[in-house]
Amino acid sequence: MTHKNNNVIPNGHFHKDWQNRVRTWFNQPARKIRRRRTRVAKARSIAPRPAGGALRPIVRCPTFKYHTKVRAGRGFTLEELKAAGINKKGARTIGISVDPRRRNKSTESLQANVQRLKEYKSKLILFPKKLSAPRKDDSGAEELKMATQLQGPVMPVRQLHKKEKARAPTEEEKKYQAFQSMRMARANARLLGARQKKAAEEAAEAAQTKRK
Repeated sequence: MTHKNNNVIPNGHFHKDWQNRVRTWFNQPARKIRRRRTRVAKARSIAPRPAGGALRPIVRCPTFKYHTKVRAGRGFTLEELKAAGINKKGARTIGISVDPRRRNKSTESLQANVQRLKEYKSKLILFPKKLSAPRKDDSGAEELKMATQLQGPVMPVRQLHKKEKARAPTEEEKKYQAFQSMRMARANARLLGARQKKAAEEAAEAAQTKRK
């Protein structure tokens, strides 16, 4: 059967030596065992510090699509550390991550992370460098005996969902047109500058006519 139209003539090359070009992954189970042994060895070497690393702040995901979700950030801002009463240089020594580039753009995020730091500080068991000469911030002997290594992330970030009870919509909610309201809000934001300029010009003209 002949092919119609000006198409490419079928000339498939299916006799290549594909067996020599296949990439295998037979070391996957052994890699898994090696990664686990590395994790265990690292946890033992840093004990009794948390195995999951330093404390991370709560941040919101970027873009309109994901900004309703929260996740663990890179580090706490200098403003958050100052509000919590923690030295920025000493923060890293007690398991708190610091990010001097991050900025707080809302009071809610600042207060949430300050509260997170204070809660962490209240639960912290700080070992003295010298048992014979402990400092004022170091934990007591009884607290040191209770210390155990924490597995997993420190104070993991959890999504907060507020559930509302099912109810019948009100008449005002039935009449509300969400799409039209969004379009009007966008139009008002877009035309704000032009409307202000027009109003200023009209006011200037009115002032000139009064002078005449």
